[in-house]
This record gives sequence, structure tokens and C-alpha cells, in this order.
Amino acid sequence: MAVNKTIKYLLFFFNFLFWVSGCIILGVSIYMKVSMDGNVFTSMALPGVDLMIAIGVIIILLGFLGCCGAIRESRCLLLLFFISLLLIFILLLAAGIVAAVDKDKVNDWTKERLNDLDRLPLQDQTAEIKTDVQKLEAELKCCGLTRGPGDWGGAIPSSCHCNDHSQPCENIGGQMFYSTPCSTLIIRVLEDNMVVVLGIAFAIAILLIFGMAFAMTLYCQIGKKEGPTTA
Repeated sequence: MAVNKTIKYLLFFFNFLFWVSGCIILGVSIYMKVSMDGNVFTSMALPGVDLMIAIGVIIILLGFLGCCGAIRESRCLLLLFFISLLLIFILLLAAGIVAAVDKDKVNDWTKERLNDLDRLPLQDQTAEIKTDVQKLEAELKCCGLTRGPGDWGGAIPSSCHCNDHSQPCENIGGQMFYSTPCSTLIIRVLEDNMVVVLGIAFAIAILLIFGMAFAMTLYCQIGKKEGPTTA
């Protein structure tokens, strides 16, 4: 029995798209990693970047493996590809369930981290922490970490000046400062990122189902072509 060429080339095309998606995930993850610029607070708002880099590399390798298995009609490579996709699918499913159920725990963990940094007035923190906070304030248009301008203990930096009057501001000593603490906006960004990550995970899971179906179909057809005694 001849191998169905349509299934063969569909699997090859799927794996090419799978490989391209891995390249995109890897590229975007590296860009996010570089754009953090070592800012500890930005890292809180963009968790799991290192994990996304690892996922991108794995997808690239699996896409290459699947392409080779389809073109060479290798049952061994196709079976390895199927098992790898199945494992990733199970991990994605488990991670998605945990992320959806424990979303509040992630927010609580972020608040605890910020509260630990906020035990001293920000003006008494290290130069690195103060620089990171001021960059965050300028970017998110907020002030302080958990209590607003009061976190600075009186010496409020220029990064808190209310230059955008569409944002909540308050008058302190005759000057207008952003009143929203940065922790509120960091958690909001975290929640937005979580939705995006879950959406990407769902899309990848759909692709994995199609990939497993194509791989197993081609695997069975090659087995019929080679006969029951061929390994």
C-alpha cells in the first residue's frame, strides 16, 4: 500500500509552520529578555521569559524532527515526534489549568515581593533599586511601590511628577504627583500577560493535536506499506 502523499506533505507543512512558530517564540522571548534591561520590577511583570526561550528552542527542534520524519518516512522519527508532542500537550494542559486556577496566588506572590522591597523608604534603598523604581514610574506613570508617593519618605523624585493629567494625581506641597502605586499597575500588566500566554498555549495545543493526528496517520500508513514484520 502506497503512503498517502497528501498526509505526508501536510505533516511536512505543519512541521514547517511549527518550526517557524518556534523561531517567533524564541525571537520574541529574547527581545523581551533584552528589553527588561535587568529591571527587577519589569521581570515581575513579564514572568517565565526564560521558560518561553526554552519552549521556543524545543519547538524548533521538534519541528525539524517532524520534517525529517515526514520526508524520510521514518517510523522511528515519527513515533518519537508523536510522543514528544503528546508530552508537551500534557504539560501545556497542566500548566494552563494551574495558571487559570492559581492566578490570584501569582498576584499575591508579586505583592509580597514588592512589600519586602518596600519595608524601608525608597530613598533609603540601594541605588540600583531606586533607579529601577524610577524607570518603572516613568514608564507606567505611577509613583512608589505599594503606598504611592509616601513610599519615598518625603523626597519624591521627578519620575513621579504628574506629566499626564489623564492619570490619577495628587497635590503634595504644591506639586502634582501620580497617586497610583506601581504595584497596582504591575499586577494589571501581569494579568494581561497571563491572558496572552494562555491564548498562545491554547493555540499551540490545537496545533499539537493536528500534529499528533498527522504523525500517527503517516506512521500507520508506513507500517502498512512495509508490512507487519517490518520494525
